[in-house]
Amino acid sequence: MTGPKTNERPGTRATLRGYHMSASKARVVLNLIRNEDVTTAREILADTSREAADVIGKVLASAIANAVTNDGMNAEELFVSAAFADEGVTMKRFTPRARGRAGKILKRSCHITVIVSRLPEERLEVLRSARTAQAAVSRTRRVASSRRRADQQASLNKRETAADEAAALEAENDAVETDVFGTEAFETDESTNETEAGDTESENDNVSEAVVEDTSEAAVEEPSGDETASDETTEETN
Repeated sequence: MTGPKTNERPGTRATLRGYHMSASKARVVLNLIRNEDVTTAREILADTSREAADVIGKVLASAIANAVTNDGMNAEELFVSAAFADEGVTMKRFTPRARGRAGKILKRSCHITVIVSRLPEERLEVLRSARTAQAAVSRTRRVASSRRRADQQASLNKRETAADEAAALEAENDAVETDVFGTEAFETDESTNETEAGDTESENDNVSEAVVEDTSEAAVEEPSGDETASDETTEETN
């Protein structure tokens, strides 16, 4: 007994008709996503480098949108139940060859159909458990990454705080040394001024003593006027 016809298969479908590509090239990609859930099918198509992958990805997205909009299904519970490519119109062209002959060119086309359906309950349970485990692993990784970043930030903050404290302590020490040096310089200036003042007073005293001595010597050397007159009278008497 044969299976159901392509137009009688259950599910929500989307069809692209008359795409300029041979059906054999499209079937290579369609075989990769058949019976896969829509999330896995999208990932497979994203990692496939063939030209048909882009086109089939758009057809798959259209089928999912039809299922969600028209049939009220959940997009996460769908899988690709059927995917096939039929041959379309073939355009015949010719190219000139040697000796007046003509070479045949066949420009083929295809009709791409993707049908999505709801997953069975058994597969849904397996898929849900797998997604839960994957979410737990992802959450664990995120928490570990967050903690690692927090530890790195804390250590960085500690280093910055230590550097700031060291800079503040160094500035305080510089200020204290500046005050000490300023006080010593001030005391040195005062002692220098006192020494200079003492030297000046000593010089003034010496100058005063020298002036007194010169005055006394002049008084001794120069006789007074009475003594000179008496001397002259004595000489005249004699």
